[in-house]
Amino acid sequence: MRRPTAVLAVLAIAAVALASLSAIAWSAPSKPAAVKTGTSSLGRIIVDGQSHTLYLFQKDKGAKSSCSGACAQNWPPLLTKGTPKASGSAKASLLGTTKRADGTTQVTYNKHPLYTFVGDAGKRGSTAGQGLTAFGAKWYVVAAKGTARIGRY
Repeated sequence: MRRPTAVLAVLAIAAVALASLSAIAWSAPSKPAAVKTGTSSLGRIIVDGQSHTLYLFQKDKGAKSSCSGACAQNWPPLLTKGTPKASGSAKASLLGTTKRADGTTQVTYNKHPLYTFVGDAGKRGSTAGQGLTAFGAKWYVVAAKGTARIGRY
């Protein structure tokens, strides 16, 4: 009787793995990401092409992301296909990319991997993630100059 249980366990693991790969493929971008500047209660900040606030994670080491799994579900990485594009006061010279563990390409700004926050609920100018501690470190809005928006505004 153990063999059918083992087969079912293997099938369940395979189904979860396939679902994960499908989710990654579904969320993979089809064009270059856009990064621009926007105005919020925190001043001039970096936002994505839909004006969603972009954050940095203090746990990241250099341009390498430390956010995956549940972290990336709550703080979705800004992904790109090809070279990201800068507009407004965002500096193209500060834009870059990094490969994530899942093989996708994440946008960086001043060598910081960029993320949105599900708690912002897609609202333009929302900065609900500012200063939160989650998944082992603090999260900060990215200022237009490419640094964490910390302290007085």
